[in-house]
Amino acid sequence: MVADCRFLGFRMIELVDEQGAIVEPQWLARAESVHRQLRTQLPQDYVAKMGRVYADGARTVICSRDDAVMGIAQYRVYENTSDGRKLYVDDLVTDAAQRSKGIGQALLQYLETKAKSLDCDSLCLDSGVQREQAHKFYFREGMTIFAYSFKKKLK
Repeated sequence: MVADCRFLGFRMIELVDEQGAIVEPQWLARAESVHRQLRTQLPQDYVAKMGRVYADGARTVICSRDDAVMGIAQYRVYENTSDGRKLYVDDLVTDAAQRSKGIGQALLQYLETKAKSLDCDSLCLDSGVQREQAHKFYFREGMTIFAYSFKKKLK
């Protein structure tokens, strides 16, 4: 296990090591249904998809209580010319039945602590324009809107 610690009373479990290898496959299997609440378009072969994503630098941390996955965050660390070194959150999702119980806050605090330990200049994420409740949460957590994000679908 790469990391197993507590934030705001929740257990945080890192699923992937620094080389991108899945070190907690049983937790990855438990996380799939929660992850699909945000990313409904994920393919049937979730493990294979996540393996490719991890090989490209992503990591996943699970917020759990007992044996239940309460929420997950997928993130990566990289450096660019606009932000310097940053921890970018690809996905942050709390199980719909567990919202407003501090899970998202615990995940963000964990990620902020991780970003600081990795000497990152910022913690960043994008959130779909339709996710108004998520935006209220991010504002409460001290995040600000700093740019527009543009996309052109190619497939």
